Amino acid sequence: MNGKRSHLVLVNPSAGGGRARELLPRLEGALRDHDVDHRLVMTTSLDHGIDEARRAAADGEAVVVMSGDGLIGQIGGALAETDAPMGIIPGGRGNDFARVLGIPTEIPDAVALIARGETRKVDVGEVNGRRFLGIASCGFDSDANRIANEARLLKGNLVYLYAALRALAAWKPARFEVTLDGEARAFTGYAVAAANNRAYGGGMYLAPDAELDDGKLDVVTTGDVSKLHCLVNLPKVFSGSHVDNEEVTVLRGAEVEISADRPFAVYADGDHLADLPARVRVLPRALDVIAPQVALVGPHRR
Repeated sequence: MNGKRSHLVLVNPSAGGGRARELLPRLEGALRDHDVDHRLVMTTSLDHGIDEARRAAADGEAVVVMSGDGLIGQIGGALAETDAPMGIIPGGRGNDFARVLGIPTEIPDAVALIARGETRKVDVGEVNGRRFLGIASCGFDSDANRIANEARLLKGNLVYLYAALRALAAWKPARFEVTLDGEARAFTGYAVAAANNRAYGGGMYLAPDAELDDGKLDVVTTGDVSKLHCLVNLPKVFSGSHVDNEEVTVLRGAEVEISADRPFAVYADGDHLADLPARVRVLPRALDVIAPQVALVGPHRR
């Protein structure tokens, strides 16, 4: 990318419980220090951010987003299949997309990466026509995501742990049907996830072998086990070792259809994007991201 390229810098002031707004002076200072040609826009809504990003892409600007995974996922979806690269300044509670790509958490280091302008192509997911970058999941995860989004006062991993425990207390098994690249299977259990990225929930490596540029989804299903078994094994998801458990199955494919015997919301990048029944597919290498040219960060067990 040309080092003189202009950048639109979108800042979500409410990201990370208002953390992004507090860090704004450091961001502006780093942009000046690294001589990044830019204009800064504070987003007022998701739609506002997407509209600004699309206009910037049409004008040949790079788009930099300082926010959490929700806005980053939607901006990435809007920029997919365009020539506009996306830069990321981690500013949310989870920051899982940035984490796996190896994007620095410190603002000066993240801005230095943007100034260098290295890009890599990554896949983009799509669920019922809504695009995402991370993991689209439903079932137990639907309840946990809803609880996490309502817990505004908790920070970092605490919110996701709290949400998982609350969801587990009230959980009743569901019957799911999953059709992956035309092959159907059914099971009773906890959840189905279609993973483009390895991690979600602030460092939970639900799909430790997922690759962001292989044109495939890692479809993770969790069968029925006792709540005690689930509780005892919950910490394993932070290392990705839960996939060795008998109740966990990981399959790979380009498209998956998911239905269940009761209604579930489908969450991706922390947001409610669709409802079951859902069709999830991959747009291979559809997005240019300003990121290090290194292997993905996190467990890899293939």
